[in-house]
Amino acid sequence: MDAKAQKIVPHLWFDREAEEAAHLYVSLFRNSSVGEPVRASKAGFEIHGLPAGTVMTVPFRLGGLDFAGINGGPLFKFNPSVSFLIACRTPGEVDALWDRLSAGGSPLMDLGAYPFSERYGWTSDRFDLSWQVMSTGGREVRQKIVPTLMYTGAQAGRAEEAIRLYASIFGGSGIGPILRYGQGEAPDREGTVKHASFMLEGLEFAAMDSARVHDTGFNEAVSLMRLCETQDEIDRFWGKLTAGGGQEGPCGWLKDKFGVSWQIAPRRLQEMLRDPDPAKVVSSTTLVTPWTEDEF
Repeated sequence: MDAKAQKIVPHLWFDREAEEAAHLYVSLFRNSSVGEPVRASKAGFEIHGLPAGTVMTVPFRLGGLDFAGINGGPLFKFNPSVSFLIACRTPGEVDALWDRLSAGGSPLMDLGAYPFSERYGWTSDRFDLSWQVMSTGGREVRQKIVPTLMYTGAQAGRAEEAIRLYASIFGGSGIGPILRYGQGEAPDREGTVKHASFMLEGLEFAAMDSARVHDTGFNEAVSLMRLCETQDEIDRFWGKLTAGGGQEGPCGWLKDKFGVSWQIAPRRLQEMLRDPDPAKVVSSTTLVTPWTEDEF
């Protein structure tokens, strides 16, 4: 994917390990790199608690897909409600990635053969981020890493509703094949989503329902930042994603009615944060964001 064209960027919330994690992940994939981090300044210390010069956020690319890591403290923890599916061309590639990602982590589905793949496993890494590693059996790999949303608890059974809502909000969208649970696959209700693929802003995603007992669900540990060019875009996405029971948060963060976390931000945000003169930042931008200056 063209970096300039990517409009939705997954953001990963770490305690203080964002840079360490970014370098580990980049070492695993071709077409990957770590970008210039945003560092804390003296201003705002009472909020972020980071000494001046400490990395606040770090952008990185994995397999051609943009990500960002946040050193946000111990507020939010990764869990399997959001995972990243890695499409591998061979079982050997699966094994190599599994060895690196599972080291110090915890397997959720053991590495092995499954009806849907000759070589597959689901594991958390040493930072607790969840990865699914799967051999595609020779099928074309269009996107190396696919963000995957699992709807559990009170949200179980709502994956298709969520997919259709997102596709109606974002451009460059489409809904691919939907594999459904059949009769006798309790506790999941017949007809709900076993696995579905969809596209938002040209980026591939996947979703599934799971009615099994899970003690975690969506939270801010993984958020999806929609980069906007204009005030109209900011207002439109903010309104549509908070409608029907969503929750507004500070600094451009929100949760949609399914609990998925989003950030709605101007594309120039990173440039703004790197500017050493806060007054210059305020005077140089014409974008009015949904949050207040005190919150930002």
